[in-house]
Amino acid sequence: MIGWIAMVAGATSGATIGIFFHRDEWMGGYASLRRRMIRLGHIAFFGLGIINVLFALSLFAIPIPLAYARIASPGFAVSVVTMPACCFMTAWRTDFRYLFPIPVAAVLVGLGGLIGGWFVT
Repeated sequence: MIGWIAMVAGATSGATIGIFFHRDEWMGGYASLRRRMIRLGHIAFFGLGIINVLFALSLFAIPIPLAYARIASPGFAVSVVTMPACCFMTAWRTDFRYLFPIPVAAVLVGLGGLIGGWFVT
């Protein structure tokens, strides 16, 4: 379910920021860090939302032990919340860029749990 919620957040954030994209100098111009981070946050909702949906579908295709799913699931869920948050916060204050290891580690935990579970079965 979190994957689908992320899709809604991606569409909503895209619609919101899309209102201002026609302005050449909005958020410092097309190539500015602020504008790139806003775009990346919007896309992160979709990308990590898809990862969460695919994870859920993967559990039906290749069942993995529950212990591994309990590791992978929170990792993917944390990533879909923290990656867009880090992007949006970095657009606001660049020092927030130092928080990016959190969503990256969360994705790696999710992938490790999923792939590790596949090798056990």
